[in-house]
Parts: sequence; C-alpha cells; structure tokens
Amino acid sequence: MDFHPTEEQAAAAGLAAQIFGDLATHERLAAAGTGSDAELWKALATSGLIAAVQDIGLLGLVLLLEEQGRTTAQVPYAATCAYGMLPLAAHGSDEQRARLLPALGTGEAVATGVFPARGRITAEHGRLTGFAPAVPWLREATHVLVPDADHALWLVRTDAPGVRTSPVETTAPWSAGRLTLTGAEAERVGTGSAHRDAYEDTLAAARTAFAGLQAGVCAGSLARAVEYTSTREQFGRPLSTNQGVMLRAADAYMDTEAIRVTAYEAAWRIDQGLAAREHALTAAWWASEAGKRVVHAGQHLHGGMGADLDHPVHRHFLWGRQLDAYLGCGSELLAELGAVLAQEG
Repeated sequence: MDFHPTEEQAAAAGLAAQIFGDLATHERLAAAGTGSDAELWKALATSGLIAAVQDIGLLGLVLLLEEQGRTTAQVPYAATCAYGMLPLAAHGSDEQRARLLPALGTGEAVATGVFPARGRITAEHGRLTGFAPAVPWLREATHVLVPDADHALWLVRTDAPGVRTSPVETTAPWSAGRLTLTGAEAERVGTGSAHRDAYEDTLAAARTAFAGLQAGVCAGSLARAVEYTSTREQFGRPLSTNQGVMLRAADAYMDTEAIRVTAYEAAWRIDQGLAAREHALTAAWWASEAGKRVVHAGQHLHGGMGADLDHPVHRHFLWGRQLDAYLGCGSELLAELGAVLAQEG
C-alpha cells in the first residue's frame, strides 16, 4: 500500500487548494445561497481539474475533494466526477466516452447520481419510471446516473421528456432536487452480466469520494477551531491552553485522520483494481460517524460563536451533517458491511 501522491496528483491537489482558497471565501459563499458558484466551476474546468480525474485516479480525486471540503466550496465536483467522469470512463461504451467525457471535463455538462439504489426506479424497454426523493446537485445537473431495481445503470438527461425535477432543501446547500421519471428515455451504461459490477464499482467509488470530501470538511472545521481557541482568551490565557479543549481537539484530529486514511486505502485499492467494497464501506462509516463527531466538536469549541449561523464554522457543521446523512447512518453501513463480510466468509 502506498498512499504517497504521484507528482501529478500532488500538483493537482496544490492547484485545487489555490483555486478553492482564492474563490471559496466566506463572503462569496454567503452570497451564493444554495446554488453553485459558476465562476469557481469555470475556474476548475479551465484549469483542467475536472478532466484530470481520468489521469489521477480516485486517490487523486480524494485529494482534490479534501481541498474542496476544507472550504465547503459550492460546486458539483464530487457528484460530476463520481457519477459522471469515473463510471463513464470505466464502464461507458467508446461512443459514450467520446461524446460525454469532453463535455463533463470542460464543465459544460454536470452529472449526479441516484445512489445507493433504493428500488424505487424500474426500467422497461429503455424507459425509466420511478422517483428519488433527494438527489444532490440535481438542480445543476444535465445528466443523472440512475440504477434501476436490478442495479443496471442508466444515464438520463434532465431535459428529456418524462423527466421532472423539483427543488429540495437539504442541510447543506447542495442544490438538491427530487427526481421523478415517467417513461423517461435513458441510455444504458455497462452491458451484459457485468452490469452489477458497474453498479458496485460506482457505489464504492462514490462512497470513497464523498468520504474524502468529509475528511476535508472535518479538517477545515478543526483548523478553524484551533485558530479560534488559540486567539480567544478566557481568564487571561488562550482557550487552547485549557486541558478540556486540548483533549476535545485531539479527539477530533484522530477522527479526521481515521476518515482520511480509510478513504485513501479504499481509493488506492480501487485504483489498483483490487477488491474494495468493504473498504469503501469502512471509509463511509468513518466519514459518517466520526465526521459527525468532528463537526460537533468544531462548533462546540467555538462556544457562543459556534451558534452564529453566519459564522464560517457553522457551514462546516451543516456540510458534515449532510455528508453523514448522505453516506448513511452508522448502523446501516455496519449492517451492509457485515453482510458483505458474511458473503465473503
């Protein structure tokens, strides 16, 4: 196992840190409301950081998503890469890759996905019927990757006949929406008996990617808490010198590192073509359970300021809780992990 980034991955992560740091400021985020930042999205596309995912792999994407999470930048980066770039590159036909990947890479097209499958959508003769109650970044998406009840993957255009979207407000400002399909035309991604592998591969990669995003959200929350407690004084000394504060911050740091290393391991295994379903579930569990603890700690360590809805740390709290909900509660993930391990045993 080697988690050291390649030169290409490190360069991409450094560029991402610069772009997110320059454009995803508190003032711009406050002005963005619940929508995505078009200027930031254009900057990511122009710099090649969307198209680069084909070359830097899932581990590279996790590194880039960490940088997004640190700033809680409001762009559909994780969704477009996890439900567009990566599955189409791995399981799309030659024609699909040639037609869709360039548009996704330039940011002209935006992808999202209905994952994990809940059995609410059925397919008949290439037409989909059903609904998904809350799909992240659906209001920004041009394409949605949809698994049917049998876990076959279908790509649907959001402007196609039979497709209806309506806004849904979630904890974090992810431009989410409800997707309703009524005999909507769709194109198959992955064919034959391998379609279940395509679904499992996509789900594992998406869980890993969003776990990487959570690692960044937690790192950003903790960094803000460290800065605040180091400068805020109480009884004539910085809050950071209080033993209770130090212990709480130390626990949050260890939780953040656990999220990061499990996401790295799952991403590395997927990039190497190794079995990684249980590793992706482990990363998702840490991101859900530990991520929740970290963002609560970050808000708590800010004292009364943490209750201010306009304070930057509150945005990390909202993102951390949304990722916790999106990845699935801990008991649900553990039940699935137990079932996977029992099958393998």
